Amino acid sequence: MEMNQSSLIIFLFVVIVISMIALLYACMLYHHVKKEDAGSAKLKELSSFIYEGAMAFLKREYKIIIFFIVAVAILLGSLGMIPSLHGIDGVGINGALCFVVGTVCSGAAGFIGMKAATAANARVAQGANTSGMGKALHIAFNGGSVLGLCVVGFGLLGLALMFLLFIVVLKDVHAAIPVVAGYSLGCSFIALFARVGGGIYTKAADVGADLVGKVEAGIPEDDPRNPAVIADNVGDNVGDIAGMGSDLCESYVGALVSAVSLGLVVSIGGKDASLQAAIFPFIIAAVGIIAAIIGQSFIRVRNWNNPQKALSIATYVATAIVLIGAFASSSIIFHTLSPFLAVVSGLIVGVLIGQIAEYYTSDAHHHVKEIAQQSLTGHATNIISGFSIGMKSTMLTVLLLAAGIVFSYLFFGMYGIALGAVGMLSTTGITVSVDAYGPIADNAGGIAEMADLDERVRGITDRLDSVGNTTAAVGKGFCIGSAAFTALAMIVAYAQAAGLDSISLLEPGVIIGLMIGAMLPYLFTALTIRSVGTAANHMIDEVRRQFKADPGIMEGKSKPDYAQCVDISTQAALHEMIIPGLIAVCSPILIGLLLGTKGLGGMLLGALLSAIMLAVFMANAGGAWDNAKKYIESGNCGGKGSEAHKAAVTGDTVGDPFKDTAGPAMDILIKLMSVISLILAPVLLQLTPILSFLFY
Repeated sequence: MEMNQSSLIIFLFVVIVISMIALLYACMLYHHVKKEDAGSAKLKELSSFIYEGAMAFLKREYKIIIFFIVAVAILLGSLGMIPSLHGIDGVGINGALCFVVGTVCSGAAGFIGMKAATAANARVAQGANTSGMGKALHIAFNGGSVLGLCVVGFGLLGLALMFLLFIVVLKDVHAAIPVVAGYSLGCSFIALFARVGGGIYTKAADVGADLVGKVEAGIPEDDPRNPAVIADNVGDNVGDIAGMGSDLCESYVGALVSAVSLGLVVSIGGKDASLQAAIFPFIIAAVGIIAAIIGQSFIRVRNWNNPQKALSIATYVATAIVLIGAFASSSIIFHTLSPFLAVVSGLIVGVLIGQIAEYYTSDAHHHVKEIAQQSLTGHATNIISGFSIGMKSTMLTVLLLAAGIVFSYLFFGMYGIALGAVGMLSTTGITVSVDAYGPIADNAGGIAEMADLDERVRGITDRLDSVGNTTAAVGKGFCIGSAAFTALAMIVAYAQAAGLDSISLLEPGVIIGLMIGAMLPYLFTALTIRSVGTAANHMIDEVRRQFKADPGIMEGKSKPDYAQCVDISTQAALHEMIIPGLIAVCSPILIGLLLGTKGLGGMLLGALLSAIMLAVFMANAGGAWDNAKKYIESGNCGGKGSEAHKAAVTGDTVGDPFKDTAGPAMDILIKLMSVISLILAPVLLQLTPILSFLFY
């Protein structure tokens, strides 16, 4: 169809309305969750401990982040006042405004999603207690769906509003696109600190609870005698709900921004099609929201006894609707199916990467059983086996990513790769809902254990949680795949903005940038894992101190000091997240100033390749170690309390910061550096690289 700027504005209004519908539907679901019975006074008390700890952490985290937000906003605004940079659309007051709005939308998605999750946990346990599996599944999924809809609702609403505003203000679509990159930067900024801070918090508590509780004291997981158990449950929310929500909001927005940026140069049959290319990603995202709402309704319309089947059907329905919408939109807007096929490529790759993650991390397959068998001969062989499987898992994932990139490129060039990322993330609304339901079910199981509910209740929550473990592994694969596609599209958009037709690997400056970029994910991983270890040491010392100071805790006569453990995790996470965050933000700026646009391009490529390998390795190794422990706890290879079980707990402890802290942070690292570079590209073109006399 022929499109002018007025048509684009009308489409954006429709997208904004659909985004607001998503947020209204999320409010309705939250209201439904709050109406459910929260159970006995004991259940309410335990739930309140988790809620208060989670909200206290998030509020303290945001108070620290706000200083960084103000600093970056001032920097962006000040750049526009430099005479030589005046008129560059990506910086100045406009860019700073988009950045601030992006931080607000990303932060709001995680904050509201976590409020819903902490409200749902006791209600899931009570639902399982009074009405069985169907009721518990409904409440858990409704709680997770609040996060899913907030992620896509806030992400798309803010981006569409900013795009519309600056089309009207600047009266030029092409000038508005660099400005909205600041919105993506804001989302990435919050995601980095939320994911890293939340990841450090949750794993410090988890490691401390497991090593002292399970291994030393010999008490079960979620035993109320363990002082770290509430901190562990709080961590599920700040890491796997708030952190994951901000993470996927950033991925979702980044994919849209990269596609819109690359759409600037799209032509079909020799005719300019940049307006069609700009609106098409927004339409796919809007269709994805409608698909998520319809898919979620399939779970609400009946009483499911098989949670895996229910979640799978909801996901398949949403995916089918996106495919139909993409087919129709591609035909009407472009009069060709090439954009549709690029979107399909991304969707297929996203699904298959999730299946590969499940293949390497599920105890239904031989890899996890192999780690369990190796645990029979001790801690070292468990670790060796987990490392081997994690590294091996990179092969299939990378080959699949390569195939997806090739097909997307063949269908619609570099714009097709960006559409592949949009396609992969078009089902974010339902994917996040399914993923977020897992931590809610996990919390419900812990609360049921601490409240001494009937074993039947724990059986229901464990079944919900086990399905959640599978969806979490699939979700991590989904994040990795989308990050690779999105980061690659952003790097191409950066090259386009920097006027680079190619990057020669024979230039010393590019080689140096490549090497530094490949090193950065390892440095970032080292810092985040060390942070977990440091925080876990404090947690372990505190749990041991409480057991020693008050023997009545182990006898069930005294109540542990849960608040002290929550405070330890909070302080450690907030302190330790700052240096990794500064590295991610400052490295592209420094390399750009030192080595120029070519050297920065090399750094981005090196970081992309290195981070993908590390992310896949750590996510799958950590997931396999975790499920090997659960496989042994279910009665295999000696069962709970055996030497094999102790070795498996050690492996799981090593894998925890891999899969829940450092691994997920890799996705954010490469996208954050890419979007910073995209915004800086026009600025760097006005400057002479400090080391240009040496390398160019």
